[in-house]
Amino acid sequence: MMTRPVLIGAPVDSGQRQPGCLMGPAAYRVAGIGGLLQFLGLSVTDRGDLALPAMLPETDCANPAVDQLATTLVWTALIRDAVGRTLDQGGMPVVLRGDHALALGSVAGAADHAARAGQPLFLLWLDAHSDFHTHLSTTSGNLHGTPVAYAAGCAGFDGFPPFPAPIPADHICLFGIRSVDPAERRALDERGITPPLTVFLHRVRGADGMMHVSLDVDFLDPAIAPAVGTTVPGSATFREAHLTCELIHETGLMTSLDLVELNPFLDDRGRSAKLMVDLTGSLMGRKVFDRPTRSFI
Repeated sequence: MMTRPVLIGAPVDSGQRQPGCLMGPAAYRVAGIGGLLQFLGLSVTDRGDLALPAMLPETDCANPAVDQLATTLVWTALIRDAVGRTLDQGGMPVVLRGDHALALGSVAGAADHAARAGQPLFLLWLDAHSDFHTHLSTTSGNLHGTPVAYAAGCAGFDGFPPFPAPIPADHICLFGIRSVDPAERRALDERGITPPLTVFLHRVRGADGMMHVSLDVDFLDPAIAPAVGTTVPGSATFREAHLTCELIHETGLMTSLDLVELNPFLDDRGRSAKLMVDLTGSLMGRKVFDRPTRSFI
């Protein structure tokens, strides 16, 4: 695992209609993410927040339901470039955002770098939702439900640059999903994107792969993390979430990270932001539970 985390703020909420996610990067900083990573002995750089240009391109989409496509396209390009450059320079991008639409850019940036490095990219999606719609299949029009389909190379992303190296089904793990509509379920069944976590991690190691981890607040049960507009009951508990993150750290496989969908307006005195920061600590080596965890190795 890289030991030079680079914080990249992406104050975005163009992928869904619940305002507030653009405050996410600031909330992570207030919750102490930089200080915690320094406490763990890591050399941390904070590059501040990316910013949209004053003028956005004109765009058109065959699906009239799609919302804020132009804004999302520009954010995708900005984040793709920032993540790719950070990896090329030997850093570990930690993208503080914003809604999950921006994984359209972060995963693409990681894929750009992996292709240049001659290594396969694997995607670990910690989320209550599969996010396997395309711009043509979405009925809500919310683009935060499309990144996995884009990364898998699905058709239906007119206006977006082709994904640099589509990620094969057996290189994608959707872990923690509970809310999947029938169209997404059929697509997932056809592609077989359902491996258990430990099987998936062994697969990454066996292929000498790079692994992008995308952690959504709704991976967590709303009882412990209410600051998300798409809560799904029955999500990961405090213990389950920390054990998952500690297991990921012990593999040493994670090369880039998203922290997404935090909406501080919906939070309870910052506890969701603090928990996401604590989980980032577990992903980077902090131990919360005293237990044997080397079963993966």
